[in-house]
Amino acid sequence: MFSTRIIPRTTRFRTPLVSHRYQSTVAPTTPAGKTLGPLSGIRVLDMTRVLAGPFCTMLLGDLGAEVIKVEHPARGDDTRAWGPPFKLYEKEVAAIEGSAYYLCANRNKQSIAVDMKIKEGRQVILDLAKESDVFVENYVPGKLAEYGLGYEDLKRVNPKLIYASITGYGSFGPYANKPGYDTIIEAEAGLMHITGEANGPPVKVGVAVTDVTTGIYAHSAILAALLSRVKSNVGQHLDVSLMQTQATVLANIASSYLIGGKEGSRLGSSHPSIVPYQVFPTKDGSICIGAGNDKQYKIFTDAINRPDLLENPKYATNADRVQNRDELVALITEALSIWKTDDLVSKLEGSGMPFGPVNNIKQTFEHPQLVARKVVKEVEHPFAGTLKLVGPAVEYSSSHVGVRLPPPMLGQHTEQVLRSILNYSDEQLETTVRSGGAVLYDYNLPAQDAFDLPSQ
Repeated sequence: MFSTRIIPRTTRFRTPLVSHRYQSTVAPTTPAGKTLGPLSGIRVLDMTRVLAGPFCTMLLGDLGAEVIKVEHPARGDDTRAWGPPFKLYEKEVAAIEGSAYYLCANRNKQSIAVDMKIKEGRQVILDLAKESDVFVENYVPGKLAEYGLGYEDLKRVNPKLIYASITGYGSFGPYANKPGYDTIIEAEAGLMHITGEANGPPVKVGVAVTDVTTGIYAHSAILAALLSRVKSNVGQHLDVSLMQTQATVLANIASSYLIGGKEGSRLGSSHPSIVPYQVFPTKDGSICIGAGNDKQYKIFTDAINRPDLLENPKYATNADRVQNRDELVALITEALSIWKTDDLVSKLEGSGMPFGPVNNIKQTFEHPQLVARKVVKEVEHPFAGTLKLVGPAVEYSSSHVGVRLPPPMLGQHTEQVLRSILNYSDEQLETTVRSGGAVLYDYNLPAQDAFDLPSQ
């Protein structure tokens, strides 16, 4: 880890300042034919770690918001150490590594190293809160209030601030103070109970889907609160939890229980209300078939040359097929066992029947559709070289949305932010650093102009 340094008074930054709602440390230039990002001029103070919170603030950054990530000076975001795999930095920088996990959710951000346990560090956060539109945190409820950084505290210094709290269980209720990771919530909120093979144990989903979904919900709630602020001229507190999000996205499973009294169960890749709608083995792989209606089922039976599977009255309608699921699935499994995956794909292509081969991750990112849409973006990192990242999920016809900044080094922008946004004098900066409230790491890099970088 780099040693701290006191900035010489002669230090100057080359970052041009631009006024939107507040002064910004980034300069707004866009590709030809594109307007600024929808959130250009919005500043987000990000006090989140791991995945749900960082994913939320990354989405805001993709939309053009200026995101300032506040990190612990010694260890930073926990996920910096979550590996392997790590991306080894190419230039000689004192044994710094970056985990692929951290890199997946922290683009389009600036990092400052601030210790909120120290008075001067808390003052930095308070000062930034005054100059921000959005504050996002994912501490256990009440923890930030202990340091004078709770919603009521920040509301007093900035009544227009939108303060989003992302927690395991929410800010009230008997479990409010219980910490929660994605896996724990998947178990406790029913998802694991319905995931896995019928006769097997409950299993987690292959990606931290509860974290990611919660991040998306938090991001959309912030957008709604920003719109509400236009009308009311005041901010508000957003209470976002993994537990409530996961219960919400149980969707039809929840409805089946609440309305029909039907308990969910594990069905492997199959669907509780549609047959056939699952993965089937082929002669050399696997394919997923989704006959969402009777017309599609006919297309499927015609394609595999099995009209008997349609003519039998036991399989005539979807309700019939669900009733006779086990028998029909066994017959389809037998029928597809003689097909090679590619041959079946060719047969079904263009038929109107939803289907897809089961691809591994390499095949996914080599998929012609994703390649054509340029889903994988490249961004230059000052130490790691070229990084490949999955870009935003939505394409905008006129707004400038994309990857502008690589995931930051720990504390890479501390001096830049304190000087350019807070206008800290040399004396203020020195006092803050000497107290341990902030740490400055000398990466020997120029200040970044986020919008001057190629956006993808």
